[in-house]
Amino acid sequence: MHGQALPLDATLIRLREAQSRDPQPSWHVRADRLHRLARMLREQRGAFARAIDADFGQRPVEETELLELFPALSAIRYALRRGKRWMRPRRAPTGLAFLPGRNRLLPQPRGVVGIVVPWNYPLYLAVGPLVDALVAGNRVMVKMSEYTPRFSTLFAEQVARSFADDEVVVVTGDAAVAQAFTALPFDYLLFTGSTAVGHQVMRAASANLTPVTLELGGKSPAIVGPGADLAQAVERILVGKLVNAGQTCIAPDYVLLPRARVEDFVATAREAAARLYPDLARNRQYASLVSERHFARMVRLRDEAAAAGAHVQTLGTASEDPALRLFPPQLLLDVPQDAAVMREEIFGPLLPLVAYDTLEQAIDYVAARPHPLALYLFERDRRVIERVLQATQAGGVTLNDTLYHIAQHGLPFGGVGASGMGGYHGRAGFDTFSHVKPVFAQSRWSGAGLLRPPYGPRFRRMLELLLRHG
Repeated sequence: MHGQALPLDATLIRLREAQSRDPQPSWHVRADRLHRLARMLREQRGAFARAIDADFGQRPVEETELLELFPALSAIRYALRRGKRWMRPRRAPTGLAFLPGRNRLLPQPRGVVGIVVPWNYPLYLAVGPLVDALVAGNRVMVKMSEYTPRFSTLFAEQVARSFADDEVVVVTGDAAVAQAFTALPFDYLLFTGSTAVGHQVMRAASANLTPVTLELGGKSPAIVGPGADLAQAVERILVGKLVNAGQTCIAPDYVLLPRARVEDFVATAREAAARLYPDLARNRQYASLVSERHFARMVRLRDEAAAAGAHVQTLGTASEDPALRLFPPQLLLDVPQDAAVMREEIFGPLLPLVAYDTLEQAIDYVAARPHPLALYLFERDRRVIERVLQATQAGGVTLNDTLYHIAQHGLPFGGVGASGMGGYHGRAGFDTFSHVKPVFAQSRWSGAGLLRPPYGPRFRRMLELLLRHG
């Protein structure tokens, strides 16, 4: 393990003792931690991108800098501009019956926060929640993924150089280390990963009554409405699907579209894919699948669907290359609903197309399945947009594009139902990693004395007034 010299439980104790010595860090302390984090990211920009590229086999530097470094630095800037204001006590309304008493809300750090990082966006999904935990005044332990060993080791080393060992500690190691990590009695735990592992994490946290935020996944639909600009919709769906070769928790998992537009979608997708990723076999801007196991899973999902009668439409002329883990984008048509590719989150460059005859069929299709982490709707008619928004549940929504709701610091990011619980980013992240403590201050002169025993006629008159007007 890197970034720690003590066993996990001893490391947690060290952080907790440090937090107890400064339970409410000043804005100066919090801002300094954020500045150090930003400086580390800028200084290690190239090294981090190269490490992630090596872990994936091929991961374009452009994607790492756009999809990981940029939102991480942007989150820090946003927190630095607003964090001092978030820390202030907040006024809260006081019920008429309790005046002239006063209510307020006092944000306080949770204490020691645990963060579990997945492999698909290892930089951003470590730094994003770390920013929110630090601006809220917490100490933090971060468990990196064993599937990105080069980046995880480098990140641990750089955090150890940038932070004291009682501020932020990064832990590396295999699944056994992850199990021990999630079993620690943190004051708060945030996990990003699969729904299956999310069940295990929640069980481990429940033993300590540790509150959790679970950022999971699921099958996020893209709905092409009857009034959509098809060419624009296709290109934007493909961008959302093919960055990081589809290894994105909020990537479009399947497309619902009018039956009459399926052939046009396929033809337009061929043109768009060729434009986005020319000469795919030699294109350094198209990511590899992260491991041989994940490559084999994509082959299995595709082949099983094809054997059950699905039609496979490969976008481009590149062939699959197991040695490079190059898996070309492929559309799947007429897939049986019981095929694994229609039941499991795909997490790769396979994209099933599901035809509908009426918009209500599309809405019913989404509503009948577990709530997704994201939903994408391409439509210009406001009435249609509102109908879909009101009739469906999803962790977050982007209209007429994909992915971008995750980059909005003013919006919480999180799932609902099977796609997760809780949220973070910006002010929502500050509140997640804070206990917003309610405080009622009684006035020297209070009518509450009229409600104390012994309960006589005056008490009954006051109670009747409260029941009538309270």
